[in-house]
Amino acid sequence: MQPGHRLSLQMHQSRSEHWVIVAGEALVTLGEREIHLRANEETIIPQQTKHRVANPASTPLVFIEVQCGSYLGEDDITRFEDDYNRSASDGGNSNLT
Repeated sequence: MQPGHRLSLQMHQSRSEHWVIVAGEALVTLGEREIHLRANEETIIPQQTKHRVANPASTPLVFIEVQCGSYLGEDDITRFEDDYNRSASDGGNSNLT
């Protein structure tokens, strides 16, 4: 993810996610709190929890996302805010790196 970019504030009904930071710095919104993560740090995003990741640094952010749950389809994304003008129920991907 490029510096200054962030993913949508979103939630999933049927899956949780495990994020591992590989390079760079992440600002993670997890429910009502924000946490800063650096390389080799991780967080778990429980299902039905609003979340987003942003890159506040001047270098690219690289992270691994592992999805776990009974349903992993992209239509399980509910978006609350989105810098790329995707709709609240648009689970489609775009190249946001």
